[in-house]
Amino acid sequence: MKKTYWLFILVVAILALSLAACGGGGDKTITVASKDFTEQFILGEMYAQLLENAGYTVERKLNLGGTPVAHQALLDGEIDVYPEYTGTGLLTVLKMNVMSDPQAVYDTVKQAYADQFSLVWLDPAPMNNTQALAMTKPRAAELGITTFSDMVAKADQLVLIGPPEFAEREDGIPGLKRVYGDFQFKDFLTVDPGLRYQALLNGEADVVVAFGTDGELAAYDLLSLIDDKGLYPPYQVAPVIRQAVLDAHPDVADVLNKLAPLLTNETMQRLNNEVSGNGREPADVAKEFLVSQGLITE
Repeated sequence: MKKTYWLFILVVAILALSLAACGGGGDKTITVASKDFTEQFILGEMYAQLLENAGYTVERKLNLGGTPVAHQALLDGEIDVYPEYTGTGLLTVLKMNVMSDPQAVYDTVKQAYADQFSLVWLDPAPMNNTQALAMTKPRAAELGITTFSDMVAKADQLVLIGPPEFAEREDGIPGLKRVYGDFQFKDFLTVDPGLRYQALLNGEADVVVAFGTDGELAAYDLLSLIDDKGLYPPYQVAPVIRQAVLDAHPDVADVLNKLAPLLTNETMQRLNNEVSGNGREPADVAKEFLVSQGLITE
C-alpha cells in the first residue's frame, strides 16, 4: 500500500513538472480583445495569430465594445491586451489636452498608463487613424483644396456629410471653428456612417467626415485633406497590455512589436477595404498579411 502511495506521488510530481514546463494549466493563455469596428477586428486577429504562432493559447474577445468597455476590461483583468490609439488614450481615457507631436503623445500616454493603471503601451505603428476630412480628387483639384485651411476659405461653396454628432462634438465642427476660425458650410448633411462615402461619390456632398485608415479612402482614391493647424492629435495604434502579463511572459513584447513598423496608412486602408469593401473575414485578411510578411507560417 505504501509503495503504491509513493508511486502515485511520484507520478503527480512528474505531471506537475511537465505542465509547468509546457505552460499548462492556462499558464500560457492570453486573452486578446478588440473594439467594435473593422480595423480593430483585423488588428485583434493579428495579435492573436502572432501569439499563437509563438506557442501561446489565445482566447479571443473581439468586438468587445467601445473604448470605455475595452479599457475597463483590461483594468479588471478580463482581457490581457487590445489595440488602442494614442490619441484616444490621450483624450478619451486620460482626459488630457490635445497634443500634435506623435512622439510626445506616445510618451505621455505610455507614462501615464504605467503610473495610473499598470498598463504598458508597446511599440506604436506609423499609421495614423485620426479624424479626417476627405474629398474626391477631381472636386478638390477644381477648387484648389488640399488643406483644412483651403476648405475653410471656400466652406460656403461646400456641402459636408457625416454623422449627426459631428455638428456638436469638440472634435467636429466646433473644434474646426475654434482652430481654423469662424466659417459656415453651405450645408451639413447627416447620415449613418455606412452611407457617407456613397453620397460623396454620388455628388450629394463635397467633403466627407472620415478616418485616416478608412478602406474607402484607398478604394475610391479620395484625397484626405491636411490638418495644417493641428486640430487633431495623432492616433497611432499599439498593443496595450497588462504589466502582469509582461512580467509573466516578457517575450510577448517582442512577438507583438514585430508588427508595428509594417502598419502604414496605406497598408491599413487596403486591409480594411478587404473586409469592409470586399466582404472578407478579418481572420483571413490578418493571416494572409502576416504570412506575406514572414511573421507566421501557413
